[in-house]
Amino acid sequence: MNPVAKMLIVVGVVLIVLGFLWQVGGRFLNLGRLPGDIVIEKENFRFYFPVMTSIVLSIVLSLLFYLFRLFR
Repeated sequence: MNPVAKMLIVVGVVLIVLGFLWQVGGRFLNLGRLPGDIVIEKENFRFYFPVMTSIVLSIVLSLLFYLFRLFR
């Protein structure tokens, strides 16, 4: 099979899994509302900076890419 076709299939499967986790995981995972996320609310202003969410996602993606490279 063509390597580009394999890559497109893998990317498609990953997007489907991520979409499913996004829909179902929102009920069980509080990503975006973790302790350490910065939220500043005033009368007509809201500033949100997801520090801990970014760190958690970075660690998870780093592990996934490491495992993908390891088993390639």
